Amino acid sequence: MPHITLNSDEPGVRGLFLFRPETAGPLNELVDVLLCAPNSLTPGERELIAAYVSGLNDCNYCCAAHSAYAAAQLPGGTAQVREVRADLATAAVSAKMKALLRIAAAVQQGGKNVTADEVAVARAEGASDLEIHDTVLIAAVFCMYNRYVDGLATALPDDPGFYDVRAQGIVAFGYLGLLAKARAQD
Repeated sequence: MPHITLNSDEPGVRGLFLFRPETAGPLNELVDVLLCAPNSLTPGERELIAAYVSGLNDCNYCCAAHSAYAAAQLPGGTAQVREVRADLATAAVSAKMKALLRIAAAVQQGGKNVTADEVAVARAEGASDLEIHDTVLIAAVFCMYNRYVDGLATALPDDPGFYDVRAQGIVAFGYLGLLAKARAQD
């Protein structure tokens, strides 16, 4: 049960966005830029970073949501996301993605935990400065989102298929488009 009285039964961050729509807009703009806007990392790869960090933070809602969003956009689907979460070293992702996910894991522990060696490995595997920057920012932002969702004890969806349905909307419309669509239906 949430720590505060929300004005909807929507789970996770969705309930928080409905509670305080003034913050929903900027937060959705940020996540849309980071996860959906054109970038050399695919949307699936960026969602994978969000899912990975959320899993490390033990944020069930964000981990399940972004795992579904990543799976919907990665060639290996759900199996690939599970592999990464279970054992990054043996997972079926590129060496560059492994290096970026290691940086994301370091950020999850604390920003100062990112080392020059980790960045050098990522560069050696072909990561650009923009990709390294965005990985750090995605990891930092998802630490904030995870703490926002769990700090207010938001509800988890009753239907496990909730995340898959939401993933279809994210893939089709992005975060801002899906928000605009929801507002139009209200």
